[in-house]
Amino acid sequence: MSEYQSPYGFSGGSAFGGMGHKPPVVEETLKTDKIQIERKTFVISLKENPRGRFLRITEDVGGRRDTIILPATGLGDFKRVIDEMVRASDDAPSKSPAA
Repeated sequence: MSEYQSPYGFSGGSAFGGMGHKPPVVEETLKTDKIQIERKTFVISLKENPRGRFLRITEDVGGRRDTIILPATGLGDFKRVIDEMVRASDDAPSKSPAA
């Protein structure tokens, strides 16, 4: 039996029987960091597997996790866009009431 049932009809976990299941890919963690922003925890890991390097960003909010994976080849572009967003946030006046 699998560890959980996905809302999309397929399951995760360690069972490889059936269609669509692949054995796990060995991943090496090169660097990991964690940041807490308000009620969210972000785990950012630079990893490598036989297909290449990638950045995994996992958001955890009360036990619910969402993950995005960025190929290392796109990290420069990703950083550029994040830097632009930080500048735009710093330059634009806040519309939320002051606490």
